This record gives sequence, structure tokens and C-alpha cells, in this order.
Amino acid sequence: MKKIFTRALQIILLAIFLMIFAFPALKILAEDNQDMEEFCEMTRIDSECKKLSSVECRKLLEKCDQYFQEKAAEIEKDISITEAKKKTLQNQIYILRKKIKKLDYQIYQNNLMIKDLNFQIDDTQSSIEKTSKKIEDSKKKLTNILRKIYEQDQRSMIEILLEEETLSDFFDNLVALETLNSKNRELLKDIKKLKVDLENQKKALDEEKGELERAVKIQMLQKQESANAKRQQEYYLKLTEAEYQKQLKEKEEIEKKAAEIRSRIFELIGVPKAPTFGEALEIAKYVETITGIRPAFLLAILTQESNIGKNVGQCYLTDPKTGEGIYVKSGRKTPRVMNPKRDVGYFLDICKELGRDPYHTLVSCPMSYGWGGAMGPGQFIPSTWVLYKDKIKSITGKDPDPWDIKDAFLATGIYLKDLGGTQNEWRAAMRYFSGATWKKYEEFYGNSVISLAKKYQADIEILEKQNQ
Repeated sequence: MKKIFTRALQIILLAIFLMIFAFPALKILAEDNQDMEEFCEMTRIDSECKKLSSVECRKLLEKCDQYFQEKAAEIEKDISITEAKKKTLQNQIYILRKKIKKLDYQIYQNNLMIKDLNFQIDDTQSSIEKTSKKIEDSKKKLTNILRKIYEQDQRSMIEILLEEETLSDFFDNLVALETLNSKNRELLKDIKKLKVDLENQKKALDEEKGELERAVKIQMLQKQESANAKRQQEYYLKLTEAEYQKQLKEKEEIEKKAAEIRSRIFELIGVPKAPTFGEALEIAKYVETITGIRPAFLLAILTQESNIGKNVGQCYLTDPKTGEGIYVKSGRKTPRVMNPKRDVGYFLDICKELGRDPYHTLVSCPMSYGWGGAMGPGQFIPSTWVLYKDKIKSITGKDPDPWDIKDAFLATGIYLKDLGGTQNEWRAAMRYFSGATWKKYEEFYGNSVISLAKKYQADIEILEKQNQ
């Protein structure tokens, strides 16, 4: 009895040892009391993931993602409470610190998403390589079979009969030939199936790279917003409470702000002449009469799209077959400037209709993954632009130009209306950014657009007040 008890205890201790040391991911995921913020630093995660399988690593990423999501939500709640209090300098500094911390959490969260997407891309690429190898192997086998069948087809039945020593050998050859034909059909069927699998895998890879591209774009916007918040915090730290209150109360500050609005350049890349804020507002109001899209919301979308990286409108297409192009400033070659299957044909047609040289017309450059090729301030890819060109032409009476500021505003307004922008601006912004996959993405893009729209609305009201 004692031996049985001792043996059972040994088994239990061995199981505990394996759970703790042989499966580190289980140990990591079980430690709820650890300092998650320190543990979820990317350098620490990279170190831990080297010890884990891809499945275990992704579980770790999911846990950290949940942690950062919860922390960001806590900070947002804290910010809302503080904003409701009296506007003091200390409160404003506190809010900015919290916003910076929240953005840090969101950037961490995005890093996790990017890492997870890289795992998915690696897995898919590995599957594509395996499927491609299977196709090549099947092709070789098929070639050998076809060669044998061809060799047999070159001989007549009499030649085969005379060469065989017995009638039985002759029939054995016929059976073998029929078997080859059967294997031939099986291989052809397998190759067709493998080709379908390969196309599906390539499509999945393109989608995963597109998701990665959007994640990188969101991260860039987060970093830009964080930098702006830090600059604002530095400015406030130099003020006294009296100076801050004076700025809030003085009418001259409002008039100064309105003057700045009137002279501010609405920075859009990819147009010959960027409009002033006042000019952009007039176009946005014109679009509102046709689409019902609020001007402040339209301007926020266009600003957000133009602020996604400095590579917007900085590339030329050079090879329509591959989609290769160059960076305009450096002349350096770069692949994936435009998707040759999806967009190049439409792009060439658009340029032909407008009398543009397609190889000297600015389009967006590619980022780390995915394709470039977006046109003008609305950042429409050619295959999307053609869906709206007839609607625009029916309104303006001319072929629409994605690089024309009025046409670009109008196309963006029509697109946002189709996405439900007159009922739910936040959702329309998310769908504008990522299409049907918008639910996969964190709320940052939509929140950022709505925040920009609020600022523009305040600017518009001040401008209109000054013009009364």
C-alpha cells in the first residue's frame, strides 16, 4: 500500500513539474498576479515566445492584448470624469498625461496585433510553399506517366503482341497501361484541387497582409497623436494657472484662433494646390447639399487619410505588368506600387480619359506590406474609384478626376453616404478605413476621426460667427 501511495505521489509531482517547466505558456498564463505591464513589453514577449510554440505564443499575445484593452478603457473613463470637472491647468495637464498613457497602451496593443499577423502570414506562406511543392511533385509524376503512355501509343497492338512471350504478358501490359491512365486521371484531379487550394492560400495571404498594412497605419496615427499630446503637455507645463485662465477668458484669443482658421492651409497631398480651410469648407458644404454628409466629418476623413504617412502621393508606377514603381524624390525602385491584377488596368483607363501620363502621375507608395496606388486626397484605389465615377459624372457633367479637389471631396462624400455616414459617422469611418473587415480593428481610427470632426466643427462655428 505504501509503495502504491509513493508511486502515485511521484506521478503527481512529475505532472506538476511538466506543467511548470515543460509548458512555460501555461505557467505564464496562470500568473494573474504578475506585473502585466512589465511582462507585456515587446522585448519580454519576444524573449518568451522564443521558448514557446506558435500556439502558446499567440495565447500569450491574446492575454496581453486583453490587458492593454482593459487599461485603455480604465484611462478613458478617468479622462471623461476629469474633463467634466472645472477647467484648470492642472486638470488639463492630468488629462494630457492620461491620454499619452492611453495611447502608449494602444500602441502596445497594436504591436501585439502586428506580431500576431506576422505569425499568420508566416503560417500561410509556409502552406503556400508546401502546396506549391506538392503541385510540382504531382506535375513530375504526371510527366513520367504521360511519357510512358506516349511510348506505348507509338507501338501497334501487333508489335506489342509479337514482343511478348505469352498472351498473359500481353494482357498484363494492357492492364498496366490502363492503370497508368487511371493514375493520370487521379493526378490531374489532385493538381486541380491543389491549384484551388493554392489560390485560396494566396488570397488569404493578401488579406492578412492588408490587415497588417492597416494595423501599421493605425500605429502611425497613434504615434502622431501621442507626439501632439506631448507637445501640448510641454506647452501647458510652462504656463501658470493665471496665464491659462487668462487664455480661456480673453476674447482676443478667440479672434486670433478664428484668424488662424481662415489662413490655415488644409494640408492635402496629391493635389496641385492645397486649399485654405475656408476654401475646403465651401467645397465640403457643397458636397453636403448632395450627400447629406456633415462638412466637419468629411474634412476629418480627408485629413485623417492625408495624415497616414508621408508616402501619400509620392510614387510613380513604372511597370504595369508587375506593379513596380519608384519613389519620386529618390528615384529608388520599389515593388507593389499598384496591384497589377486589381488596379493597374483601371488606373491606365482613368489616366487615358483625363489625358494624364500614367507613368508620371502621383499615387501613394506601398508601406511594409500590401499595395500602394491610392489616388489624390480621397486616397481612392483605382478599382474603387471606377465604382463612383458615373455617379460623379452625372452630377458634374464631366469625367471625374481623383486629383481634382472638388471631385475628390464629392467622391468621398458619396462613398461615406453609401457607408451610412449620415446615420452613424463612427461606423462609416471604420468601414471607410477597412471595408467589410472593420469589426476586426480597434476603435482608434473611428475615434480619431470623430475627435477631428469635433475640432473642425468648433472651428467652423467660430469662423461662421466671425463672418456674421
